[in-house]
Amino acid sequence: MAALAARMVDTLRHRGPDDSGVWVDAAAGIALAHRRLAILDLSALGRQPMTSASGQWIVVYNGEIYNFAELRAELEGRGHRFRGHSDTEVMLAAFEEWGLEASLKRFNGMFAFAAWHRPSRTLYLARDRVGKKPLYYGWAGNVFLFGSELKALRAHPAFRAEIDPGALALFLRHNYIPHPYSIYRGIRSLRPATFLALGDAAPGQAPSPVAYWSHRLVAEGGIQHPVEEPAEALERLDALIRDAVRLRMIADVPLGAFLSGGIDSSLVVALMQAQSSRPVMTFSIGFREEGFDEAAHARAVAAHLGTDHTELYVSPAEARDVIPSLAEIYDEPFADDSQIPTFLVSKLARSRVTVSLSGDGGDELFGGYAAYLSNLRFWRRYGRLPLGVRRLMAAAARALSPEAWDGVFARLAPLLSEAGRRPCAGLRLHRLAAALEQDSEEAIYCSLISHWQPPMTPLTGIEEPPTAFRDPERRAALPGFAERMMYLDLLSYLPDDILVKVDRASMAVSLEARCPLLDYRVAELAWRLPLGMKIRHGQGKWILRQLLYHYVPRELVERPKAGFALPVGIWIRGPLREWAEELIRPARLKSEGLLDPAPIRAVWDQHLRGECDWAGLLWPVLIFQAWRQAQSQPVSP
Repeated sequence: MAALAARMVDTLRHRGPDDSGVWVDAAAGIALAHRRLAILDLSALGRQPMTSASGQWIVVYNGEIYNFAELRAELEGRGHRFRGHSDTEVMLAAFEEWGLEASLKRFNGMFAFAAWHRPSRTLYLARDRVGKKPLYYGWAGNVFLFGSELKALRAHPAFRAEIDPGALALFLRHNYIPHPYSIYRGIRSLRPATFLALGDAAPGQAPSPVAYWSHRLVAEGGIQHPVEEPAEALERLDALIRDAVRLRMIADVPLGAFLSGGIDSSLVVALMQAQSSRPVMTFSIGFREEGFDEAAHARAVAAHLGTDHTELYVSPAEARDVIPSLAEIYDEPFADDSQIPTFLVSKLARSRVTVSLSGDGGDELFGGYAAYLSNLRFWRRYGRLPLGVRRLMAAAARALSPEAWDGVFARLAPLLSEAGRRPCAGLRLHRLAAALEQDSEEAIYCSLISHWQPPMTPLTGIEEPPTAFRDPERRAALPGFAERMMYLDLLSYLPDDILVKVDRASMAVSLEARCPLLDYRVAELAWRLPLGMKIRHGQGKWILRQLLYHYVPRELVERPKAGFALPVGIWIRGPLREWAEELIRPARLKSEGLLDPAPIRAVWDQHLRGECDWAGLLWPVLIFQAWRQAQSQPVSP
């Protein structure tokens, strides 16, 4: 049992290159294994698996409890004594003093852990409030498996790597797989802010996860108790984010920050520098292609703040060279193309530091995405129409095929404005119809941000399992469409796309990424701020901007949001065309099953002719095909 556990955990060496350990209770039939990335207490006293002082609890975990020093002081006041100074030891003492669920409510951190309670013979799995750290679990025959990444589960001989068609359908829609699903049938991703207690469950069965914190209750409660005065809101936000940054700067290893020059990363770095006695190490990457480079903006912010700045300009060839590694890094299909620059900047940072802070979370909490504004325009134009009227409009849009509509628009071109002459108008009109016919605000938003979706999809006859977008039990009582978009992104897009991207990219190079804006206290305050403090004058993150202006001149950070976009559409039409063509050959797709070649080839042909950039539809298909091809290779440590 110990050898098998060691073989499984060694597939995760990149997550913990500094040490490893295995703990086995053969009589109970349980084995816990861990790979360590040493951040706090670099001595052997910080090793895992770790046993509590009483011997009742054994834990393995990935992440950090940021408020461990405060908890330790409280526990010492209650008589607990500590051998080392790791947060893991504090976690175990907390379990003994308060129990597991009460401890979870006290922890401020990012974590995924497995804890074995010897007296009750119960295995607990738990995950942090926003889903920073991953945790997969499920039965493989009579064996219950769990781990930080799917490759560890695949290394067990009882594991059966069967693709879940429903999860694949969700992936093609979202470009990621929403929790609680994984690409494999029967394997789940633990929902953020929950724990699972596995006692004497029969093989194949597991209890439902229990929530210890609720974003729905936080959102609804915040809306009901707003902070109305902007000056008060700004003062509170400054203090909270400053403290969140302070906690995340605690480390026994070199620490720095990602800096794009945007609002969120600039604010995090500004508050780091304000609390540091030496220049903060900052990192950014640049691309020489026009419209894809933000390195100069990051350089200007770094110069103003006086950071120790490192930047790297990456050629298109260097960026494309990452693509063959994506299936190994991400473990299951994941098609946010900003995964490539995220990996590259993580690799750059790891050359000098072991921990890097980032600005993730600001867009979802403070209304920063440009898509929020465009989707709001759609809602104001169509959303308040009766459902019957919207469905008639959708039926009219589908009365002609996309190709027929293209012909109509081509004949009308001389009469249309520039906006009305958009390429591939027929297909876009059909996608608009899909949003018009939805029966809830949540479903409308889901349709607006979808990639492939019925009736145009390469997966036919597959029913999608429920997600936060379509599960009535997860809906929140919120006042408007803007608040619903941000809430849904916090439930799905943030943990299942943004945080997956950052976790896998950073941990692939053994770098720990920390996100101060995702401190749960910041989230709780954000929901108390009226919408006008987030979106104002056609621009998001209003209050974050006002705060940042205290530290960085407005002219250094005010520009349209760019993000980590890459010219993937150009690449697959050019230097990556041969790679793409091979993956989506009709004969190959037919022989492999699952994907219907017809809609894929139709979009591919339009893309090749330069009529429209369909990278958003083609990239997830190519990523799935590349991932599927990689799965034919055995898992190796």
